Formats: sequence, structure tokens, C-alpha cells
Amino acid sequence: MKNLNTRYSTKNINNNQKEISVAPMMQYTDRHFRYMARLLSPSTKLYTEMIVIDAILNNQSNLDDKEFFKFNSEIENPLAIQLGGSCPKKYAEVAKILNNYNFAEINLNIGCPSDRVQAGKIGACLMNEPELVSECLYAIKSNLTKDIPVTIKTRIGIDNLDDYNFLHNFIEINLKYGADGFIIHARKAWLSGLNPKQNRTIPKINYDRAYKIKQNFPDTKIIINGEIKDIESIVNHLKITDGAMLGRAVYNNPHLLGDIEKNFYNPNYNIPTRETIAEKMFEYLNDQQKHNKSVTQILKHLQGLYYNEPNARKWRIMLNDKIQYYKKTA
Repeated sequence: MKNLNTRYSTKNINNNQKEISVAPMMQYTDRHFRYMARLLSPSTKLYTEMIVIDAILNNQSNLDDKEFFKFNSEIENPLAIQLGGSCPKKYAEVAKILNNYNFAEINLNIGCPSDRVQAGKIGACLMNEPELVSECLYAIKSNLTKDIPVTIKTRIGIDNLDDYNFLHNFIEINLKYGADGFIIHARKAWLSGLNPKQNRTIPKINYDRAYKIKQNFPDTKIIINGEIKDIESIVNHLKITDGAMLGRAVYNNPHLLGDIEKNFYNPNYNIPTRETIAEKMFEYLNDQQKHNKSVTQILKHLQGLYYNEPNARKWRIMLNDKIQYYKKTA
């Protein structure tokens, strides 16, 4: 395993034009995890969990009080919001609401394959309706008064619709309606027969298809996603794409964010020690507890802090003991 302080050669890569990000992950990239991520990397782009647009519209009167929508722009930015939905009229109303907030990007979830999401006509199933996606995209952009990029996160295909022409057509149609970029999870999604976890591992990864999209749409921002686990992989992808998005690799080993900051944003950056992050997170936990917020979720996010370190198992046992204690006393 590479040492986290290793510097990789980024020759021929203009890092000022490249983007490293942490993928939106339900039940993972909440505001508590994002707080820890910012302690480790001030520059990596973060995403909210997917927020269904109905949740925003149904809670307009007290939106800022809702846990799913809370964020601290001074700490968390650059922060993108990921939305789920398929109704252009509703997206138009949501865009008007988002004009009042300081998100760095609005992203449409056209990649999630879960049955629950499909039931709401959200996620990867919409790859088969590129015109509807473009209507949603247009509805957002037409109702924004700020210059906020609107992007799409998608797969390379769905079910048996699994060739380059299918993906090319989806990209081309949405570019006509002003898509500002695409995050491509470089594996297809099976809409039935596989659960979300299996859909992240069983369909074969196909980076070449995403690379070909970048080559055929050279002026379009293309971020690649899927099985990117270390700095060396990011460097290799950035030779072709405009950015790389990491998911569970960062969640399972959050200290990797410090290495990302040092390699791609600030070569003079002093990566905080795990002990420093742990101390600050327990201070944060104590503050959140005063406001009756769930401490078990915060503790869960800390489990990977000592990833691959000698005392990693003892650390996880200690956290699990605390989680059980707080569950009993809640």
C-alpha cells in the first residue's frame, strides 16, 4: 500500500482545471461526514446525499430546519447538491428555491439503480428517457438567477442498453439543453436482479467508454467515477478526463482526503494527523449532542479514520461500544 504522504507525478496535468470530488452517498455523505471531510481537505468538492425534489417542495416553510438540507456554506463549500426527480415543473420550482442558497453545483441523479428510487422514477431508469431528463435540465437552468453549473451523474448504460451509441445519444441530447458536465460511473446498471451494492461491483467497469465520450466531446466536462481508490488511479484518469470522483474508498479511509489535498491542490499542505481529526470530531460531537443531534451517526463516520493502522480494530471496537451506549441512553 502506498504511503499517504507519497507525492505522485502530475506532469502534464493542469490541476487548476481538474476536479476531485467525493460521491454523493445516501446515509453517508451527510453534513457530519462533510464536516470531517473539510477538516482533511479544504478543496475537494463535496456532494450532499441525494435529495428528492418533493422533500424540498413539501418543506419550504421550514427547509433550513430539516436535517437533510442543513449545510454550512462557510465550512462545507465547495458543496454540490444532488437532486432526484423526474418532473420538469417541480424542478422549475426547486430551482427558484435554490437561488437563495450558495451551492457550487446542482447535480441530477440519473445513476442510482435501486428499486426504491426507480419506483419514484428517479435514477438510472431515466437513462432510457433522455428527452425527459433534458426537460428537467432545461426547467432548472431556465429558473436559476445565479450562474450555478447544472450537471448529470449517470451510468454508461442500463440492462441490455449497453453500448457506446446509447451513452453517446444520452450525452448529446442533454448537451443541447445546456448540461454543464457529466459524472460518468463507468459501469452499467442492472435495473432488476441486482441490489445497489451488487450494482457497484458486479457489472464490469469500462473506463474506455467514458474516455471515448471525453474524446468525442472534448469541450464537455467529464468526471469519471467507479472503483477509484488511490492517488495513483486519480493521476491516471486525469490524463484523459477532467476530474475523478471517489466514493466508498474515501468513506472507508477518510484520511485519503488529506493526500488528495496535498497532491492536487496544495503541495505545501500539512495533512492533519488522525489524532488531531479525532480530537476535533469529538469536540464537534459534544457540540452536536447539546443540540440533541444524533451522535451515533457521527461515530459511525469515524470508523475508517484509522484505516490500515495498527490499532484500527481497537478504534472500531471503542466506537461501537460508544454507539451501543448512546443507543441505550437515547
